[in-house]
Amino acid sequence: MPALTPEILWIGGGALAALLAALALVIAFSRAQKSRAPAQIAPPRSERSIVLTPPEGAVPVGATARAPEPLAIPVPVPVAATNWRDGLRRTRGALTGKLESLLRGRASLDAATLEEVEAILYGADLGVRTAEELLQAVRGLRSPDEVQPLLAAKAEALLARLPSAVVPPSADRPHVILVVGVNGSGKTTSIGKLAARYARAGKRVIVAAGDTYRAAAIEQLAVWAQRAGVEIVRGEPGGDPASVAFDALKAARARGFDVVLVDTAGRLQTDQGLMDELAKIQRVMRKELASAPHEVLLVLDGNTGQNAIRQAQEFKKAVTVSGIVLTKLDGTARGGVVLGIAQEVGLPVRYVGLGESIDDLADFDPHAFVTALFEPAEAS
Repeated sequence: MPALTPEILWIGGGALAALLAALALVIAFSRAQKSRAPAQIAPPRSERSIVLTPPEGAVPVGATARAPEPLAIPVPVPVAATNWRDGLRRTRGALTGKLESLLRGRASLDAATLEEVEAILYGADLGVRTAEELLQAVRGLRSPDEVQPLLAAKAEALLARLPSAVVPPSADRPHVILVVGVNGSGKTTSIGKLAARYARAGKRVIVAAGDTYRAAAIEQLAVWAQRAGVEIVRGEPGGDPASVAFDALKAARARGFDVVLVDTAGRLQTDQGLMDELAKIQRVMRKELASAPHEVLLVLDGNTGQNAIRQAQEFKKAVTVSGIVLTKLDGTARGGVVLGIAQEVGLPVRYVGLGESIDDLADFDPHAFVTALFEPAEAS
């Protein structure tokens, strides 16, 4: 093996350097080529993975905005005739039952008999004007057998004079119902039953716990809301009822709800301060929805008899009542007050309570009411 002279070492080192330089050039050229090559296009995502949900109420590009559809008022839930008979059993006994006992076997309507008929009519909580009108009609009869059919016909004609209790659908959403009445009348219970009716009809419902003066009222409404499967907006006890109503309405509009039911504090019809508060609640709600409320329902306890007529007259002065909810009709003999409300107040009865379950709030049916009230005792 030849000795490694300095010349040989120099030549070998130069060759190695040249080789390394050439390798560096090749690597640089390769990188340059790659940078010029077109980038690979990622395969498109599936259509489902890139769907965007537009904000509620947004109109797609190129589409024409449509006016909101009117809110359909739920179809009344039919109430069987047996429920009307059961619900009016006590009232029927106080009116029809007493008349049957009086007139059975009598050949004519003499003066003494007419006096007893008068006592029965005035004692049936029909209201003074209504009792007098019915009595005048009876005085023109000759046969006792004609009394009951005549009273039924007169009662149905009296109820037929009233405007419809059903509020026409509105283009504004949500449909707002303000519920008023005295303490103990059944307001909160009626709201819970109404909420359940609307929910069964497929409507999205919010109830507003506007009776902020009683913590128990807020909790009671929360229980009913849970039973009905609807949402509730509540404030702090002692808070501003108008703020609770406003917040519920604002939430309903933002989230596309259909119905808002607003509870209010129970008040005597003579309490001017609380009556003024009802006006404030309406003013505040109208800042959010100018047409609200669409209904104002006055809840009356059927057990109060003719006092319910006075309550309705006073509430009517303070607020625009659109209809009456008459509760506890199944537990009273004073259901004849329906006729007095119609005659002396001129307000339609919208709903009646015929029991304690969540399904026992029925649309008032004048014909079913009169039929059940004046049907012969043996038929019931």
